[in-house]
Amino acid sequence: MANEKNKPAHEIRLGRIKATIWHNETEGGSSRHNVQIRRIYKDEKNGGDWKVSDSFGRDDLLLVAEVARQAACWIHQRAQDEV
Repeated sequence: MANEKNKPAHEIRLGRIKATIWHNETEGGSSRHNVQIRRIYKDEKNGGDWKVSDSFGRDDLLLVAEVARQAACWIHQRAQDEV
């Protein structure tokens, strides 16, 4: 059960840009979602390990906007399903 709480509610990935959506319960019993947007890259200098960054270049910005739009739509749909 503890591991389930630490899992994201949903992930959206376009190329190297990923939005992770987290579900949180408030003290009042309602719920809300937070979104974390990151860029994934391979660090060739340090053995090719995969890394994440919250810094974006010019060519990333349209993908950032699109994953943010898709995340907002996903959250909105969940809210509609709860009604």
